[in-house]
Amino acid sequence: MKEVLAIVRQNKVNETKEALATAGIPAFTCRKALGRGKKLIDMNLLYSIVENGEIPATPTGEHLTEATRLISKRIFTFVVEDEDVDKVVQVLMDTNSTGNPGDGKIFIAPIQENYQIRLPEVTV
Repeated sequence: MKEVLAIVRQNKVNETKEALATAGIPAFTCRKALGRGKKLIDMNLLYSIVENGEIPATPTGEHLTEATRLISKRIFTFVVEDEDVDKVVQVLMDTNSTGNPGDGKIFIAPIQENYQIRLPEVTV
């Protein structure tokens, strides 16, 4: 089994949920997160834009303020069979890719064991 963790834009949550349901991937956890990317910007450029007016509410505007603030994101977590990882990743990529910085990241990690809490005995 594998854990797939995807960090995506908050405005893509509903579209992502619909795409996952359509693809037959009903089970996931989604939670709020704050963060920023590693790419730095020229602060002089940011100051000149702020002096001339407000920063546009676009992916470009989001990128310009990335160096100075945390951006609201959403984290989807899946635990899937090994053969389903590519399907989950493809749905996430197709749904969340806009071609702009800040589209997100996907991480995949192995799951060694899992247990169902409702069961009285440990079964793996």
